[in-house]
Amino acid sequence: MTKFKIPEDDFAPLNEFLCFTIYSTGHALTQFYRPILEAIGLTYPQYLVMVALWAKDDQIIKDLGSRLFLESSTLTPLVKRMESAGLISRCRDPKDERQVRVKLTDKGKALKSDALKVPGCIQSAVGLTAENVVEIQAAIAGIRDRLI
Repeated sequence: MTKFKIPEDDFAPLNEFLCFTIYSTGHALTQFYRPILEAIGLTYPQYLVMVALWAKDDQIIKDLGSRLFLESSTLTPLVKRMESAGLISRCRDPKDERQVRVKLTDKGKALKSDALKVPGCIQSAVGLTAENVVEIQAAIAGIRDRLI
């Protein structure tokens, strides 16, 4: 196995930076998602919130932020815009008034059927097998988890 070598006297070319490869791939994916998600009225961050809520509705915003790796300063305005669009509702947790709960509305629940086509569009575009996807996700999640 070849060991990754970090140059000591100068920077490697940008395309050899792991961080740049991950960043630019993330950017390309987000750009690819844009027209697909616009067709169902969502931005990419909103889509992630909806996917998390379709998996488990009625969450405390702090827990939702943890799942999505988003700070409350980023998540709160996003959730407020989604509430204005009628996709979710926010309310204080009756058990702990300091906590805000987020729930899908009927409109938000109904949007799931339109969104179910999105993963297939992405899978088709990237041209990877399910096994490749699992391997890549595990490798990237491992990097993220070690950094955290």
